Amino acid sequence: MAQQDRPAPAGVDPTKPSIARAYDVVLGGRDNYAIDRAVVGEMLKIVPELPEVAAYNRQILSRGVRYLVEEAGIRQFIDLGSGLPTQENTHQVAQRSAPDARVVYVDNDPIVLAHGRSLLVENENTTVVTADLRHPDTVITHPEVRRLIDFSQPVGVLLVGILHHLHDSEDPRGVAKAYMDAVPGGSYMFMTSFCASFPEAAALEATYLRVLGTGRFRTLQELQGFFGDLEMVDPGLVSLPEWRPETPISHDLSVAERLMAGGVARKR
Repeated sequence: MAQQDRPAPAGVDPTKPSIARAYDVVLGGRDNYAIDRAVVGEMLKIVPELPEVAAYNRQILSRGVRYLVEEAGIRQFIDLGSGLPTQENTHQVAQRSAPDARVVYVDNDPIVLAHGRSLLVENENTTVVTADLRHPDTVITHPEVRRLIDFSQPVGVLLVGILHHLHDSEDPRGVAKAYMDAVPGGSYMFMTSFCASFPEAAALEATYLRVLGTGRFRTLQELQGFFGDLEMVDPGLVSLPEWRPETPISHDLSVAERLMAGGVARKR
């Protein structure tokens, strides 16, 4: 039976595809519209394993946030380009280990604000901000960001699954640096992105560009450049399942396992 679309919240155009809603489709969510499902259908023709890729990205999000809370002692996070709420969101993972952890979600899609606020209505340590991550000054000076984030204390800056939506002309490297320049020593940057170092990536990148209008997959060397002079946390920038796996990996990585790379780095 075809999914029945819900009425669109104010400010949401259900006739145009959305990155956040397309990702929701891939994760098996229901906060999406027919246009988003059609877009994902085009992507699945190229990489049928895309839902697995998205699952690995959610898994490393959980592992990365747990590391930052439990081992690095981080108690405040800015989750940039966070997308729609799903299972094991940043605040849930962080506050499970540290109930006082504070999380600001940032996204420029109004549907994220609509659904996020209803989810977080009783969580005073978490908020959702509608802002464009490509404009760091706007994000950093936003009243809600300033209310929850103490920029004199270390911050976890999350750029999980979002930088491949920024074209080179938008200076994503400069964007990442601006956020890290705004936070003190002892802060961390946690990034994942599609990786162009494997042959399967090219066709998917072209499909992203065609159906979503964004898509710039980068090589491991290019992705490493986003970390600048930050100090990489072991094991460095690797395919997602290789970043601090809960059980050792003893097999050759599949297409789904190697399509994205991620890493965590510390500001000295």
